[in-house]
Amino acid sequence: MSVNSNTRTYIYTYACTGDEESLCGMELRCLFGREIPAAIFESGTRVDVSRSPFIKERIDVMYAGDSLEEIYSQTEQVEVQGQSFKVIFVKTNDLSPAEKIEYDERRVIEREIGLRIEGEADVNHPQLVYGIVTLGGRWYFGAYHKNKATWFRQMKKPRSYSIALSTRVARAAVNMAIPDPAGVRAIDPCCGIGTVMVEALSMGIDIVGRDINPQIVAGARTNIAHFGFSSTVTLGDIADIEDHYDVAIVDMPYNLYSRITPEEQLAILVHTRRIADRVVIVAIEAVDGMIAEAGFTIIDRCIAKKGAFSRHLMLCE
Repeated sequence: MSVNSNTRTYIYTYACTGDEESLCGMELRCLFGREIPAAIFESGTRVDVSRSPFIKERIDVMYAGDSLEEIYSQTEQVEVQGQSFKVIFVKTNDLSPAEKIEYDERRVIEREIGLRIEGEADVNHPQLVYGIVTLGGRWYFGAYHKNKATWFRQMKKPRSYSIALSTRVARAAVNMAIPDPAGVRAIDPCCGIGTVMVEALSMGIDIVGRDINPQIVAGARTNIAHFGFSSTVTLGDIADIEDHYDVAIVDMPYNLYSRITPEEQLAILVHTRRIADRVVIVAIEAVDGMIAEAGFTIIDRCIAKKGAFSRHLMLCE
């Protein structure tokens, strides 16, 4: 069965550690609008796989069938227009252990499809990459996209400090806050050294930053410039922000590492409510009472663990 381009279907796979399950689950819910129950799933939503620290790959489904023979027949229609190509069997699937397809058989399937595509196969440097996968008793074939994990380079910043968000948590938080970046204006009003900003900017998101500490502001500007990005980071209190934004991401200052009172924490949330319609709040503990008092409603939440240390992420509107 050829798939109508007006009703495009995508197959995704993802992976995470046990400590990341809560964080990964919430990111996927925000990106796809529903609970994702398994490591491979189908969706009508197109997401750039390189945005996520957890999504591994995506197939843009061109053909679907109840058997490999159907796929073999359909792939004879593939036109590569003079470009070299490669076929990849996606290992992640929902087959039972008894039905598991081993390495040699996967290579046979790749070759069988490759022989039916008229063009030059190139396993090392193909111009086009296609994927074949089985899910829910059916087979799917289409253009294959692998997560490039370009954000790994952003883990090593010229300016850093021990309590800053990890790159993975920051990137997931951005995806929770801004699943669709088109036309969105965002702010990180307590931006620290700019970890969240760097991740947002790397995804092409329109975001600005602010912090009350002049040394921290300088560090954020240095980090942003180091990775070749450009944005505005201003010095000052959140109370002085006059512009309004679609989204804010707030890594709450906390008494464990800085001198801040509960009243000051609440003030940050109250001003965030004033300047933004939607926010992801990151805190070292659940602050439900403060969030409600500031006028927000929590619509989703998770916990990001790192050893004995945990951070709570709460999506609010």
